[in-house]
Amino acid sequence: MDRFDKYWIGILVGLLLPAIFGLTYIEVMNLWYPLRTFQFEAGGVLSKLLLVAVFPDLALIFVFYTTETWRLSKGVLIGALPYILASIMISM
Repeated sequence: MDRFDKYWIGILVGLLLPAIFGLTYIEVMNLWYPLRTFQFEAGGVLSKLLLVAVFPDLALIFVFYTTETWRLSKGVLIGALPYILASIMISM
């Protein structure tokens, strides 16, 4: 596992996984209609959707910490920060 313990891999996973999970969540919950008609309120559903998309990253951080791949877990955390910050900025 040491060959995967790199910051850039963690950042890449941290940026891509929430986007994939968020799109899957929108598809499963059938939220395309509100997206197309702009029925999301600025502080409402969109900020919560961004926070829901970050949950897989938090689970990965836990798994990487327990397997002691420190750089990879720090990279995932750094990759998740734009989603967390965007959610906070939208909700204000």
